[in-house]
Amino acid sequence: MEVFTINHLNFAYPEQEKQAISDLTLSVQPGEFLVLCGPSGCGKSTLLRQLKTVLAPHGRRSGEILFDGRNLDSLDQREQAETIGFVQQSPENQIATDKVWHELAFGLESLGYDTPTIRRRVAEMASFFGIQTWFYKPVTELSGGQKQLLNLASVMVLQPKVLILDEPTSQLDPIAASDFLATLGKINRELGTTILLTEHRLEEAFSFASRVAVMDGGKLLCTGTPAEVGAELKDRG
Repeated sequence: MEVFTINHLNFAYPEQEKQAISDLTLSVQPGEFLVLCGPSGCGKSTLLRQLKTVLAPHGRRSGEILFDGRNLDSLDQREQAETIGFVQQSPENQIATDKVWHELAFGLESLGYDTPTIRRRVAEMASFFGIQTWFYKPVTELSGGQKQLLNLASVMVLQPKVLILDEPTSQLDPIAASDFLATLGKINRELGTTILLTEHRLEEAFSFASRVAVMDGGKLLCTGTPAEVGAELKDRG
C-alpha cells in the first residue's frame, strides 16, 4: 500500500486568488527516496506541509490526502507524530531542549514512553548517527550541521514510517550538506524509511533518489527516475 496518496489536491492561501497547488496527484511508495524539485515558489514546501496536519498552512484546500490508505485528517496528532517525521530548513527552529541527549529523548518522553524504551532507542540512534562524542554537550555548542543532524536523529528516534525534509541543507556549508544527504541515503538504505525530500543541491540528492517529481507553478510536471526526469527536462529545454 502506498505511504501517501494525493488525489487532485488544490490549495490556495487566504486572500489569494492564485492556487499554490493546482490539481496535483502523486503517490509515494513504501521505501522509496523521492526528491521533489522545481523552481523557487513552485509550491514544494506548501505541498510538504499538507502532509502533516499540524504543519499545514491555513487556506482553502480540496482533494484528498491518504496516509496508509486512511484519510490523513483522521489520524490524531500522536499517530502523525510517530509515523510522519518532518525536518525543516532551519536547524535552530526545531530544537526544544538544552542538551543533546535530552533532545533525543524529548519526543519519546512527550509521547509517554517508558524509561527503558527511551534509553534503548536514544542509544541506538546516537550510535547510528555517530553522535556519541557530543552526546552530553549543550545544544548551543553545536555547529549548524550538528544541530541539523540532531534534528534528524530526534525525529528518527520515533521510528517514523516516512521522513519528510524541506530543504534541510539550505543553511549548511557544502561539506555538512554532503554529509547530511549521505546520512539520508543511509537511513533509506539501512532502515528502509521512506524519504520525501525537497533540496536545491539536486546533483547530490539525485544520486540517492529512486524517483524524482518536478513541480512548476503549483502543478506536477513529471515524475520518473532521476535519469528519465533529467532527459525529459532537457527535451523541454
